[in-house]
Amino acid sequence: MFCSKKKSLELERIVKANDREYNEKFQYADNRIHTSKYNILTFLPINLFEQFQRVANAYFLFLLILQLIPEISSLTWFTTFVPLVLVITMTAVKDATDDYFRHKSDNQVNNRQSEVLIDSKLQNEKWMNVKVGDIIKLENNQFVAADLLLLSSSEPHGLCYVETAELDGETNLKVRHALSVTSELGTDISRLAKFDGMVVCEAPNNKLDKFMGVLSWNDSKHALDNEKIILRGCVLRNTSWCFGMVIFAGPDTKLMQNSGKTKFKRTSIDRLMNTLVLWIFGFLVCLGIILGIGNSIWESQVGDQFRTFLFWNEREKNPVFSGFLTFWSYIIILNTVVPISLYVSVEVIRLGHSYFINWDRKMYYSGKATPAEARTTTLNEELGQIEYVFSDKTGTLTQNIMTFKKCSINGRIYGEVHDNLAQKTDITKKKEPVDLPVNLRVDRTFQFFDHHLKECIKLGDPKVHEFLRLLALCHTVMSEENSAGQLVYQVQSPDEGALVTAARNFGFIFKSRTPETITIEELGTRVTYQLLAFLDFNNIRKRMSVIVRNPEGQIKLYSKGADTILFEKLHPSNEDLLTLTSDHISQEFAGEGLRTLAIAYRDLDDKYFKEWYKMLEDANTTTVERDERIAGLYEEIESDLMLLGATAVEDKLQEGVIETITNLSLANIKIWVLTGDKQETAINIGYACNMLTDDMNDVFIIAGNTAMEVREELRKAKENLFGQNRSFSNGHVVFEKKQQLELDSVVEETVTGDYALIINGHSLAHALESDVKNDLLELACMCKTVVCCRVTPLQKAQVVELVKKHRNAVTLAIGDGANDVSMIKSAHIGVGISGQEGLQAVLASDYSFAQFRYLQRLLLVHGRWSYFRMCKFLCYFFYKNFAFTLVHFWFGFFCGFSAQTVYDQWFITLFNIVYTSLPVLAMGVFDQDVSDQNSMDYPQLYKPGQLNLLFNKRKFFICMAHGIYTSSVLFFIPYGAFYSVAGEDGQHIADYQSFAVTMATSLVIVVSVQIALDTSYWTVINHVFIWGSIATYFSILFTMHSNDIFGIFPDQFPFVGNARHSLTQKCVWLVILLTTVASVMPVVALRYLKVDLFPTLSDQIRQWQKAQKKARPLRSRRPQTRRSSSRRSGYAFAHQEGYGELITSGKNMRAKNPPPTSGLEKTLYNSTSWIENLCKKTTDTVSGFSQDKTVKL
Repeated sequence: MFCSKKKSLELERIVKANDREYNEKFQYADNRIHTSKYNILTFLPINLFEQFQRVANAYFLFLLILQLIPEISSLTWFTTFVPLVLVITMTAVKDATDDYFRHKSDNQVNNRQSEVLIDSKLQNEKWMNVKVGDIIKLENNQFVAADLLLLSSSEPHGLCYVETAELDGETNLKVRHALSVTSELGTDISRLAKFDGMVVCEAPNNKLDKFMGVLSWNDSKHALDNEKIILRGCVLRNTSWCFGMVIFAGPDTKLMQNSGKTKFKRTSIDRLMNTLVLWIFGFLVCLGIILGIGNSIWESQVGDQFRTFLFWNEREKNPVFSGFLTFWSYIIILNTVVPISLYVSVEVIRLGHSYFINWDRKMYYSGKATPAEARTTTLNEELGQIEYVFSDKTGTLTQNIMTFKKCSINGRIYGEVHDNLAQKTDITKKKEPVDLPVNLRVDRTFQFFDHHLKECIKLGDPKVHEFLRLLALCHTVMSEENSAGQLVYQVQSPDEGALVTAARNFGFIFKSRTPETITIEELGTRVTYQLLAFLDFNNIRKRMSVIVRNPEGQIKLYSKGADTILFEKLHPSNEDLLTLTSDHISQEFAGEGLRTLAIAYRDLDDKYFKEWYKMLEDANTTTVERDERIAGLYEEIESDLMLLGATAVEDKLQEGVIETITNLSLANIKIWVLTGDKQETAINIGYACNMLTDDMNDVFIIAGNTAMEVREELRKAKENLFGQNRSFSNGHVVFEKKQQLELDSVVEETVTGDYALIINGHSLAHALESDVKNDLLELACMCKTVVCCRVTPLQKAQVVELVKKHRNAVTLAIGDGANDVSMIKSAHIGVGISGQEGLQAVLASDYSFAQFRYLQRLLLVHGRWSYFRMCKFLCYFFYKNFAFTLVHFWFGFFCGFSAQTVYDQWFITLFNIVYTSLPVLAMGVFDQDVSDQNSMDYPQLYKPGQLNLLFNKRKFFICMAHGIYTSSVLFFIPYGAFYSVAGEDGQHIADYQSFAVTMATSLVIVVSVQIALDTSYWTVINHVFIWGSIATYFSILFTMHSNDIFGIFPDQFPFVGNARHSLTQKCVWLVILLTTVASVMPVVALRYLKVDLFPTLSDQIRQWQKAQKKARPLRSRRPQTRRSSSRRSGYAFAHQEGYGELITSGKNMRAKNPPPTSGLEKTLYNSTSWIENLCKKTTDTVSGFSQDKTVKL
């Protein structure tokens, strides 16, 4: 919640530079941010309101009020008040702690320092004190404090470079440039202080890629667009300094506009328990009405004679009023069906599960010494019910580190390693990389394992030299030398950096460029090429070219781009080489998930080039169809190319991403990728992760620019999908019935098959409109993979909300940057990865860890176990409390409906707190049906949680029926046995106190035996708690029934001597034994038959685990397999159009070297692909346990 002043809806913003007094009349928000939920004044009312939204808390408050009325209360108010206050206090402390850390994070951000121009001099100010209209100075590597209009910078022509990772997840640099009229201000403080420009622009909004405004200054107006604006969350890079004017501050910045509000999250089990508490209360009301009516009848027919028999002098009771009071008395007595200890136990169990996550060494990342962290304790069991995972790409799935892996030159592959028998082998750490020459120009982090390429370079292979020369010339990279004399590249996209670095390490070093020349060093010889033309990249061309003149006077066109595009431009004489190179790309490179680029050149005639260049100049000056004419001229000259080969670059996935995605898919978890990167990037990563494959029936791409186009594309995709399904009769695509998660199963017809949906951000904006979003959701949910590209942070949240609302599914969002915060807040579960992009995602998350691969353990092990344990806990807890409480109902018919309790009041108080609390806690914290390894090996075990099979309304009614049966056995067997029986001494034992002790002892033993039957995984703690609870019961029983304590508190312990008297009778123990057997045997029989006749996958694996305890299972070796092949281009990986124009204009040429920056980090990535073997696992139940056959990952 933002504590800014309320103001009318802003339609446009008017800001005057260096004039706080003028700007304050508009009441613009200051730069202070608030992500916390409470403050000191609002904490108590808001937190109590949230807590009493939990129906149980309101229920117990109502019972407390009833217990304060002496006429109807047979239990003291203290028994409800203390536990209620304890639960509310514990929850409030936890919420306050969570919010304290949010305040701490806010204060850390708000107290950052920035240089602000105040009173004609630069002063250090805290971020929270920055106002709209202020002029701020930023220095290299500083975070941007607010949304700024760029005024001037240290770079020529007012350029500056920013990294937008916090906004869109991209780590490549973006260019921003100031207006020429303001860039002249430079660093002159006096001129900047006199700057009084007026900006009229759009109102605050969440659109990251759009900005419209006008700057009025010196009687002239200048249009402003997104290229003039630096947004909060960006980092200034490769720019010594810049000045900017604050346009939007604090909550009005586009970053904060895209961050969703902190929401109060509750699990589906919490919501179900709210419903069940209402049902139980309704059930209690019915029981109270029955017993109240019974009391009225008894008072009218028997009560008068009874009072006469007892010589009561009371005036005659009104039977109706007596029944009314009895109704409320029984409501109080029977309230233990849902004791408040249930909620205390739930919180303790969740806390235990959270510590297990924190302590899990298999989720500890030693590279950064980062453990997994459960940042909330209230959502653990929902980790076992996830159906949809929404993942960011950059930093989550990938490391955004490009590595040059292989290449094909003139029909030969370089980069593969062969053994002595000429068999291709995998690269391991034992392999020795190529020994590159040691000098300042070599990037020592670069590794290449094939020595043949170095040999070809030494032998002077002209094709190899031309290939590397092209990589050194055809790019948009800028170079500089740092203070140590080392060559540092400033790259606009990581893939270009990988290619230029590869050429540099093989002896073709890009040195420098001017608008007219490119200088490289070829095997130690410095060569300067004249840059004649730069044919820039765009999304349609999917290629870039440079035309250069070498020192010999030859004109050459060098081109690189998507192989599918470039192959169409080749000269017919390249047919054989084309076939060979195409096979390398599709079978070798793409099969390993590498990004491929085709490399070609053309020798140009001097006369032809001059004629062509004249036409290009004419096209550039025309105003009619300018872009079409230029594109046509590019097409003309980029023809009859000679193929050199292809490159293969790896965008390193995070370790274990492919295995994790496949495991989650086998668990029926659908993964959607929501990324700010462009379409080509997302598709390539989809293929690399095996989320997209060539075996898919179809990949639907939605890229419409209007609502009508998007609607039509969605309609065609659905028609195509259903049409293909009708045409399939071989069973690859089938209709299946899916059971929904309610008591009444809702059958929904869905299409399953290998389909994928890819949609752009601008199309998604139209698709999320009310009349189209249902079509989008229907199509997306039929697809195996969904990828949303170029989406804003707010759109990520909207997609999550769409699935939450209309699919009624449990969602999880995972990301690592500030652009993922709103998505993380919107999902049921938010997971933050503590990566390279700061801690914003972690601070907003419910769980955090360092690597994406830990997600499968979080869900398949901890999530599944938490759900399994919580469900078993709830089933048992409701059972034992129905069994405990409903004995009062049966007793009511034999005590004149007088609201007399059947047990000693101390037993009622201690039953849930002492006698049965620890065993059920031990089961809820430690129990497991199968081991953690088997949970990972058999992801199908996760499905019961998604279908909510272990605890639902049906399960609750079964537990209720079980409890009612046990309560009737507990009451009627002792009642029948004691009806006319004498003890061994000839005296009767059918007194009330002996009957109460016998029933209480039977109850404790029955529920202890029952939890022993329910426990799947025995530990020392389980044994101590279960059998120790029985021992504790008897020790307390004999203590409270002793003469000594009766002598001290005669009014509080009336059952003096009864335990000693009753439990020395053999017939009493026989009654207890009969009661226990009658209560437990039907359950044992039913469970045996169920496991024997209808075993679940969990049952089978558990049986197999028992059989394997004697013999260690053999683990089969994972076969080495290849990724699915798919030819695609990795070019334009986060690459932008327009860099060519910047280079040829010379605007980004530096007058002096900026501060040193680090080069590209290159690391070797060794990945063994075993996915095809893993995908052979089916969702069928595991068979053949008797033969010791296992399915291992």
